Amino acid sequence: MFIVAVTGGIATGKSTVSKVFERHGIAVIDADKIAREIVEPGQSGWEQIRAAFGEEVILPSKEINRPVLARMIFEDKELRGKLNQITHPKIHRKIFWRAFKLFVTGHSWIVLDLPLLFETGILMDFIYKIVCVSCDSDKQFQRLIARNELSEAEAKHRIEAQMPLEKKCEQSHFVIDNNGSVEETEESAIRIVNMMKESKQHWRNRVYLLGLIMIVGFTIYMLLKVFSRVPDV
Repeated sequence: MFIVAVTGGIATGKSTVSKVFERHGIAVIDADKIAREIVEPGQSGWEQIRAAFGEEVILPSKEINRPVLARMIFEDKELRGKLNQITHPKIHRKIFWRAFKLFVTGHSWIVLDLPLLFETGILMDFIYKIVCVSCDSDKQFQRLIARNELSEAEAKHRIEAQMPLEKKCEQSHFVIDNNGSVEETEESAIRIVNMMKESKQHWRNRVYLLGLIMIVGFTIYMLLKVFSRVPDV
């Protein structure tokens, strides 16, 4: 199995691209969805956030007050780092576990929708190809304001909290320009789907893993054989 990562800037259209992969039968692990799961009431992430940020970020329903928490962390880099320390390890553990389950169930490749792929850098060694979804900065700015009902200052803080989009594009294998219509963006994504379906990388990965397992198994066998010998008296 190999992993294709979909990344980009906030409000550039990553979800649109990921949905194209899903419609073509490719399993998608959405980091944003996992991030919401780990802070549901009763989860350890929820407990840690309440302890770190106070009752101000808790709604009467016991759910996290996302707008309040977002405003706090995007205006204060130190608070953002504190939240990342709570959430990122939990998110990455769930990603690894879900990817492993997809591997053992026979998927040849999967998609990881991860906005902060470059910012964290943790999963880079496991990625085969990177798809960056991009658009003009003005369009990104206006989309973010409209989608999240933010002020211009709030939108600016959120965009500046991420790695510059140009640098993400430079480090990606594919760049999807999402300045045009939805249909044009989907066509670009479909071309990548077709290219990945033709790839034999998943077979190379499985052969490599099988070889590694055989080497480890043989090494353990030989060690057990050596240490189990009864010395001559």
